[in-house]
Amino acid sequence: MTDTPHTLVAGTDTPASATTTPGHHYHHPHLGNHTGKRVRQLLRSEGKKVHIAKDPDEANHMRRELSTANEKDDFDLVIYGSPEHIEALRHTHEHHENRHRQLKEQHGEVVHEFERVIREMDVLAAELHMISEHAVQLDANFSKYGYSAHLRTKDASDSLHLSGESTFDKDIWHAERKLGESMRFYQKPIVRQYFHKGLLWRAKEAQEVASYELFIDLFYVGIVAITGDSAAEHPTGESLLRFAITFIMGWKFWSDIGVLISWFDSDDVLRRCSVLFILTCLLGFTTNMASAFEHTYTPLVAFYLAARLFMTLSLFWYAWSIPMVRGSMIGNGIISLIPAALWIGSIHVEGPSKQGLIWVAIIFDLFGQFIMIFIQRPGPVMIKLIPTRLKESLEFFPGTNIEHRIERTNAFVTLVFGSCVLGLLYQSNVEYGINAFFGKAVLGLIQAFVFNWIYFEIDSFNLHTHAIRRHVFSALTWFSIHLPFIMSFVLSASALAILVRAHDCADAPLDSLFETFIPRSEDHVSPGLHWFYCGSLGVSLFCLSIIALTHTHRKIPNQRLRKETRLVFRVLISVIILTLPLAHFNSFQLIATTTGLVVCVLMLELVGMSCWGENFFWEKGCRRDRATYSARCGVTKEELGKSMKDGTVIDVEEIARRDGGEKGGVAAI
Repeated sequence: MTDTPHTLVAGTDTPASATTTPGHHYHHPHLGNHTGKRVRQLLRSEGKKVHIAKDPDEANHMRRELSTANEKDDFDLVIYGSPEHIEALRHTHEHHENRHRQLKEQHGEVVHEFERVIREMDVLAAELHMISEHAVQLDANFSKYGYSAHLRTKDASDSLHLSGESTFDKDIWHAERKLGESMRFYQKPIVRQYFHKGLLWRAKEAQEVASYELFIDLFYVGIVAITGDSAAEHPTGESLLRFAITFIMGWKFWSDIGVLISWFDSDDVLRRCSVLFILTCLLGFTTNMASAFEHTYTPLVAFYLAARLFMTLSLFWYAWSIPMVRGSMIGNGIISLIPAALWIGSIHVEGPSKQGLIWVAIIFDLFGQFIMIFIQRPGPVMIKLIPTRLKESLEFFPGTNIEHRIERTNAFVTLVFGSCVLGLLYQSNVEYGINAFFGKAVLGLIQAFVFNWIYFEIDSFNLHTHAIRRHVFSALTWFSIHLPFIMSFVLSASALAILVRAHDCADAPLDSLFETFIPRSEDHVSPGLHWFYCGSLGVSLFCLSIIALTHTHRKIPNQRLRKETRLVFRVLISVIILTLPLAHFNSFQLIATTTGLVVCVLMLELVGMSCWGENFFWEKGCRRDRATYSARCGVTKEELGKSMKDGTVIDVEEIARRDGGEKGGVAAI
């Protein structure tokens, strides 16, 4: 794929001015329709070749190669942008202008007709490109998240038609046309990207994370830390149950705001006020968490439902204002009303019945949107059961931009890792405070750093296809697994903070702590806290393995350990960590053991990802710029060879069907 909006046609991938045989005639294409690639060769009127290098290093390399390959050929070598390059361009341009003028004088009508046909072909080629296999720009991040045969680019400026001969850049014009405008109170929303009959039509620009979204993340991270600390102070099964309920309800606030922002583009004051209202509900929800299951359960649910019903009302509003996605919005709105009724019912019952209603409502809140996805993308059996009218009303449904979703999730996970480190901080009251307290804090810091390293660098290294773009099932798994991953890591970090302050081990004098931390230090750590810490840490490491498994990574030749082998080791370490409370360690021994196990995972990943014959410790005879990798592709070598020979384009839709049907994420691509 190229980063230009023009289709590459056989025979035109090299500009006409870059011919290699002096005696051949060639036409001069319109510069406005150029493919966007730099011209690497020119041919002067007398037949001398001019090679163009991008920098002096490449010029030296090209000079050696050309001198060896073409000892008898006369050529010029210039550097891009140099005066010699400009002079060669002007000379060649003048030659083409003279040739063009001569042709007009000799064959006037034929030349005019020929130029008209070329312009028409350029327009049709550009139009075909926008709806064909090559309709996606590099802004879709194929190199970063993997290729999808079901991705198309929609241009918000389709109504603007520019001449092929114009040098006017419509993308820059559209990017700068709003400069100096003030924000309106209300702006009609538009769908950022949408699915239609198995294809995702999206804007070619990457959706950036707004500043107020980071504000939301910071606010929410503080809230989840409070829930974790409250659960760790009383490490019982009831506390774990309450923590899970309140954490999931708070998570729904965060995900709802992300959906609201990502589905629709409405950069106005009303959008900010809507986000502020949801944050106000989240604040009210947070103030009632501590004694929710004793005295404040009703206001807790009331604030939660206020935000959820506001989202439902927003969906119905979008259904009215955007007819194209009306069916999808009404369906999502109706599904969101089902758990709302269950939450209201949970207020009026007690005991096991309350828990039954709560968890059924939570399941609907978390996975209700997946129902719409399976209706919109039915299987061969289910498609026969869906009425034709319903299928027609759900032909269009919005999707979430893959860059926006991943960047928001990455930013949130980073904030979670950072906030968990804050719980390790304590204040020393002695002149030389290097003791067990400091050692445990350092070990906890190493744990968080290793998790950050694995999540962002190990599992994102050599990524061939991201889970969201890989398949519907992998996308659903990636979305869902982040909740238990973050929830378990928050709980383990809260338990770790208590273990760091505990003085149940040697070299942990209580008087070395500052006076405000002495009451918070325990001389005996309960078994429940051990299980909270080890169980949550083991679950978070296991979830990290599932997240890595959902991606498709490049297969590096001669790699020491395959990805599957490394992930099996991760799972085994997570099981070992889960069973560590049976060893009855003190706080220092427990933290040291878990940290050592987590570091072992990191070391195995680093060594396993390297290749045999490569020096792991320093670079020695290793040319990483010549590294190769393999990936499965549904095209045979014979097909590729025939396509290159005939100058034809391979149908990527056929490749996708051959690879197993529709690919790509469900709600975010």
